[in-house]
Amino acid sequence: MSIGVQGRDGRPVIIGGGIAGLLIALHLAPRPVFLLSRSPLGTDASSAWAQGGLAASLGDDDDPALHLADTLAAGDGLCDSDVARRILEAAPAAIEALVGFGVRFDRNSHGRMRLGLEAAHSRRRIVHADGDGSGREVMRALVAAVRSTPSIAVVEGVEARRLAVVENAVHGVWANGPRGPVFFCSRRVVLASGGIGGLFLDSTNPLGNWGQGLALAARAGAVLADLEFIQFHPTALDGSGSPMTLISEAVRGEGALLVDETGQRFLEDVPGAELAPRDVLARAVRNHLANGHRAFLDARDKPGPAFARQFPAIALACGKIGIDPAQDLIPVRPAQHYHMGGIAVDGSGRTSVTGLWACGEVASTGLHGANRLASNSLTEAVVCSRWVAESLAATTMRPAPQAMMGNAASSDPAPLRALLSRSLGVVRDGEGLSAAAQALLPHVERNDRISDPAAIGLMIAVAALQRRESRGAHCRADFPHHAAAAARSEITLSAALAAARELTRAPAPDSLTAKNLFPALRRVRAAV
Repeated sequence: MSIGVQGRDGRPVIIGGGIAGLLIALHLAPRPVFLLSRSPLGTDASSAWAQGGLAASLGDDDDPALHLADTLAAGDGLCDSDVARRILEAAPAAIEALVGFGVRFDRNSHGRMRLGLEAAHSRRRIVHADGDGSGREVMRALVAAVRSTPSIAVVEGVEARRLAVVENAVHGVWANGPRGPVFFCSRRVVLASGGIGGLFLDSTNPLGNWGQGLALAARAGAVLADLEFIQFHPTALDGSGSPMTLISEAVRGEGALLVDETGQRFLEDVPGAELAPRDVLARAVRNHLANGHRAFLDARDKPGPAFARQFPAIALACGKIGIDPAQDLIPVRPAQHYHMGGIAVDGSGRTSVTGLWACGEVASTGLHGANRLASNSLTEAVVCSRWVAESLAATTMRPAPQAMMGNAASSDPAPLRALLSRSLGVVRDGEGLSAAAQALLPHVERNDRISDPAAIGLMIAVAALQRRESRGAHCRADFPHHAAAAARSEITLSAALAAARELTRAPAPDSLTAKNLFPALRRVRAAV
């Protein structure tokens, strides 16, 4: 079989065409880079679907300390406060840098950026572009900037399949494209490949994003962190198909209310009501639906007639199913939205594998903790992309030789979606998590089209099984309270496999304890 080889000059390889990947490439200019995207830039990235915008303390009544306090409160004890402070202090300047790349943010009559309010924020600090089309507008500007930058070699229609790793150091990327396998020689690789929505039946993200970056890192032996924390957005448009249309919480920030089929509010007793943290609202809506009710957003009064002007994309999506938000209730239900967990990284985006960086949703920086504060995700990608680029630029690597063949089969998560949606949903329990891990194990051990998605599902299930508490977006029906101490989790694929094999040998439910299920996992955590 003929194999193409690229990058003998050792230039960095960036995997992912969303905001994080595009900005890293731009910040590295004029240094040459490869930017790999499995689809044309701007067409299949979660970044382009972001409605809410970017959070930053730009208002006269705001400052980074207030933004930090809100972030830590939403993160429910698991944020890395030093990392969060550093990111949030850099956020205002990072947003101004986007203006320099041509992003057209919404502004008021005085020319200042218009600031919106979203759940769990104590101030108006959400910067929007094109109403509810913030991600789309940022992507438009960045794609244009990338295409006009000669140092960025954009390689579209190519999907990374495996990292070539020798003695815990990256030597390149095995990929597949229209002309067959291709190997990119490089000792500097960045994963900026997005989230895990494609693992679930109900998600607001592109179904093609099922955790490919996590799989690449896991198969390379990298440490992953906080995988059990998956955010479910409480208000996805019910009936909008798959993936589901997000009804941004900016709609609730403008006054829309959550009601049931009788027209009654069912959140009045919830602290913060419609603007409570997302995990609280997702569980409240899920429980109301489980009790035989329906859930709707009532935006007829606020924002009322201004809805279509303020939220044109949402209004269009509603119109496709015969709903006018200014006159009709909007049916909603929770859907998978964002992954707080990811590849464990340091302050420069470096992973536990030498020569491998990660940025954006695929990374776990410690900013989000157990529950991401609304609109902090794009802020994280924009801020951290510069730090990753600076780290790459400061790391001089000699060209890498072509490594042993490591190409893997293409993946299809569809056969796993029902299982993962059932076991890793808004509310979980030990029995369901254990059953899921045991069902996924044989798929991971085979080399077929669902092996990589199964590996990510297995790692999430084991991490969730190990966390015997409810915290933030991780809710265990059998452990409904916080543990005495808050602790982040770390896991490798080998540790997850060892834990799952222990499960298959466990003789009785009473023996399913952290003591006898996770010896291998504890050894890995001690080593890192």
